[in-house]
Amino acid sequence: MLGTLVNTGTVLVGSAIGLAAGSRLPERIKSILMQALGLAVVGIGLRMALEAQHALLAISCLLLGGISGELLRIEARLEQLAETLRRKLRSDSSRFVEGFVTATLLYLTGAMTIVGSIQDGTVGDPSVLLIKALLDGVASVALASSLGIGVMCSALPVLLVQGGITLLAGQLAFLSAPAVLDAINATGGLLILGIGINLLEIRRIQIGNLLPALLYAIVGALLFPA
Repeated sequence: MLGTLVNTGTVLVGSAIGLAAGSRLPERIKSILMQALGLAVVGIGLRMALEAQHALLAISCLLLGGISGELLRIEARLEQLAETLRRKLRSDSSRFVEGFVTATLLYLTGAMTIVGSIQDGTVGDPSVLLIKALLDGVASVALASSLGIGVMCSALPVLLVQGGITLLAGQLAFLSAPAVLDAINATGGLLILGIGINLLEIRRIQIGNLLPALLYAIVGALLFPA
């Protein structure tokens, strides 16, 4: 659990720094920070998607995932959770929900979450999660400075999801198979690309409703590993 605990801590610390700095930064500085982060996220998503071998599988899973997510209204449920947290914390931030949803999806969408958690849980190697923790901490500074305290609250799903995978690592070791990781990278890369598009405010994509694509990618890679 060391990697997850450190990752949770960096999100909290990074968000705290971003919140403290955000009140002192002019809007134009916040805007350029979000644009820079958006471009970086787009680049990461493109690299992940283009390097993977399961491009056709990723596209198919994205289509199926979108249909499933719309039927399950995942994005709306995430927003409801964020709104509940906002009320409990008595926050008056107008961008609380956006910050929570954006940060949660960014921090948990990708192979590093799965690989790092399984390595930490099976062999006690937190190295991947420690690298992820550094990246998430830096992202938290930029996100929180513009989107507010909702970003800090994303530390809770990071703790629960990564911690859960770490504790169940023995039963989830199949997720670290090369074919599965490739499919997750391809599909996750497209989702991360969508997050970058949202950060750049090019067009609003409901990434939450596309999350089932990751599950379809895992199943597809297990059924068709070649």
